Amino acid sequence: MELTHIEHLGIAVKSIEANLPYYEKVLGLKCYNIEVVADQKVRTAFFKVGQTKIELLEPTSEDSTIAKFIEKKGEGVHHIAFAVPDVQAALDEAAELGVNLIDKAPRKGAEGLEIAFLHPKSTGSVLTELCMEGKDK
Repeated sequence: MELTHIEHLGIAVKSIEANLPYYEKVLGLKCYNIEVVADQKVRTAFFKVGQTKIELLEPTSEDSTIAKFIEKKGEGVHHIAFAVPDVQAALDEAAELGVNLIDKAPRKGAEGLEIAFLHPKSTGSVLTELCMEGKDK
């Protein structure tokens, strides 16, 4: 699998607004995008550190995966996302190597990225996202 860089780190939070002061005032980062990803029942906020982004994930519904994560494990690092040249090819390769997939095909994520997740049972308990820019971006 060809990874080009760490695209972002996803961090589950109960409230983006409650966490903005830490990222902006303490770390000196600028939030450049806040958006709702309705089909994932999440609101996201992005910060850039060099080539890597930090994505805050706030649940918009009690039945969202982020709400369930926070309920079970508390706020904190949720996933690591790697950029790949071709998400489908990376998924196919991972499946051939016996990795359990959450997504068998790419789907649309925040910032117009094409994304897919690998199951943490196959990745050392680290939820792993593969992503690349969508064709329309």
